[in-house]
This record gives sequence, structure tokens and C-alpha cells, in this order.
Amino acid sequence: MKTHEYQAREVLTRYGVKFGAGRVAETPHEAEAIARELGGEVVVKAQIHAGGRGKAGGVKLAASPAEAREHARAMLGSSIKGCEVRKVLVAETVPIAREYYLGAVLDRARKSVTMMASSMGGVDIEEVVRASTGDIIKIAADPLMGLADYQARDLALAVGLSGDQTKQFASTARSLFKAFLDCDCSLLEVNPLALTEEGELIALDSKMVVDDNALFRQPALAALRDASEEEPAEVEAQAVGVSYVKLDGSVGCIVNGAGLAMATMDAIKLHGGEPANFLDVGGGANLEQIGAALRIILKDEKVRAVLVNIFGGITRCDIVAQALVDRIAEGGVEVPIVARLVGTNAAEGRVLLAGSGVVLATTMSEAADRAVSLARKRGGS
Repeated sequence: MKTHEYQAREVLTRYGVKFGAGRVAETPHEAEAIARELGGEVVVKAQIHAGGRGKAGGVKLAASPAEAREHARAMLGSSIKGCEVRKVLVAETVPIAREYYLGAVLDRARKSVTMMASSMGGVDIEEVVRASTGDIIKIAADPLMGLADYQARDLALAVGLSGDQTKQFASTARSLFKAFLDCDCSLLEVNPLALTEEGELIALDSKMVVDDNALFRQPALAALRDASEEEPAEVEAQAVGVSYVKLDGSVGCIVNGAGLAMATMDAIKLHGGEPANFLDVGGGANLEQIGAALRIILKDEKVRAVLVNIFGGITRCDIVAQALVDRIAEGGVEVPIVARLVGTNAAEGRVLLAGSGVVLATTMSEAADRAVSLARKRGGS
């Protein structure tokens, strides 16, 4: 779950990370009033779940409250990076001497939380990685002991800081690490962390991603979710209890079990196709969930064929088949469906699908091959 910048800074402020003054506004007049309170010269920032806002016109400097109002008026209600702007953050400007990057990420390869720092802040960290071979400093925190003081200091020294700035940077790193753990984050970053002309380190922007699987124990953070910023199909899928992630291919997938879903996508790619989604209906999917899964997939205009790959355990293959038959009977299914049913009541399921127009396959490889072939005939990848 992503949060907006203003929400992330509110959380991090409670952990001791220092930000400049700023408040969120939902109208141009609110933006003007906040700018006046902050002294007139401010930065107006669109609040959307997308990177690269500045290049897309989502970050504007204002020399006066009136200019802040006009910037807010231009942003609010507009679409930036495909997202509608509903709020803007109005923050005081800071005299910047240099910009740094500081972040924490769940590093699965190292099986730890890894702290990252760079002396090249203010741009997407991915760009820094592509452009540089040695400017990203990574330190893995001990899974039991956490981030040691010397590690935080090492990060500061590695990006070229010294003296009091080393202490400030190390303190910010420890605060970021604690917030990362307490909030069950998968990513938490400050970019840029600005060194002011007065020698003070102040966070100017922040990004926070919370692990969806931990939201049940993070009710305060779960309340920050902005579903309007998320993929509508993923929100719909979550509402019916299935796991769905949209991809860019043309073969839609309905599978039970995350491992089988990944294997199914691999099979599609092995046969030269591209999956349109990851979709796991779970181990005990019912008629409504299967039907909803198919409806969600068919809304994707890129889908040229659908592959249903079910290994029946708790999930009964005849229930899956009946859901497909019911959905086809509703009409509007204009792409071919390939089904491979194995396990509980598989024979009954295949009988139900006879005459429905669904292409039956015996093995996963055969099913993937047929789905890719049918998608290509309809212009898909």
C-alpha cells in the first residue's frame, strides 16, 4: 500500500525526521492561505502515487500566496502521470546547499532491511543506479540487533558528510529504520534529504510503501489508503477476495494458488506469449469469485485469450467450470478461453464445459501453448 507524500511526512515526523513546515490543501484558496502563513514563498506539490511529478508539472515554486493559489488551481482536478490530483502539499522553501538520498528497503536477497544512501539525491534512485556504479551505499541491518549506531555513521561518512552533519544524518537514518520496522514497510525513503546553507539536514520529500499483508495490524496506516490512486481492477479484485496484479501481456490468467500462478505465467512466456495479469483465486474459491475473476480480466482491453489453470484440492473443478459456463451464458465473452482442470471433480468439470466453447487442455504446457496461439491469432503478444 502506497501513501501520499504528506501522509508519509506526518508519520516520519512522529519518529523525529525533520521536515520543513507545510500543510495539505484541497482548494486553491486553502493553498493561498497556507502559503501566506508560511511567509509567501512556497513549493506546491501534487499529491499522487507516481514518481517523476516534477518533470510532469506536479511540482511548482511560488513566489507569493497568489502564485501558490494559481499553481494549485492548475493542478487540482488535472491528470498528472495518469492520476487525478485531488490534493496539493504547500511547503516552505528551503535554501539548499546539497541533496542526498536516504532509504530503507526490504532486501530479500540479504534477508534483512537494507539502508541505502547516496550523495546524488533529488532524482529517482533508479536513475542513480543506472547512471552510476558506486554512488549507492548499502548497509544491511542485523535482523536481531537492528541498525547499529556505527552503521548509521558509516552511511553519513560514505556520502561525504562530516562533523555535526554526520550526527544529523545518522539520527535520521535510525529514525527511518525504526519507522520502517514499526510500520511494516517494504520501502521507506527520504529523497531529497537536503543540507541547507545553514548546515541543517531537512527532508524535502518522502515515500512510504506498507506491506499489504501487515495492514491487519496497522489499522491507522490502513486508514490512509487512497483507493482512487490504485488500479481499479486490483481494488475490485481485493473486494471479492482474489489476488490480482495487472501486467502488460495479452493472455489473461485465472489460477488457484500463488505458486501455480507464477508457474502458469512462466509457461505462457516459455511458449512465446506474455501474461496479462497475475490472478490467484485462492484455495477455496466459490462461484462468485471465479465469475468475478473472469469479469475483471475481460475488462482489460489488451486480453486476447484467457487461460484457466486449476489444480483442484479444496477448490472443486466442477465449481470452476460452472462459474465459467454461467459467465459465458451472460454474454459479452468475446475472447477464447482455454481451461486445464486437474484434481477434485476434474472429470465433472470437463463434462460441464463440453459444448460451452471453452478449449480443454490436459497439461499446463498444452494449455499455455493453445492460449498463446489463440491470443496471437487475435493480435495479442
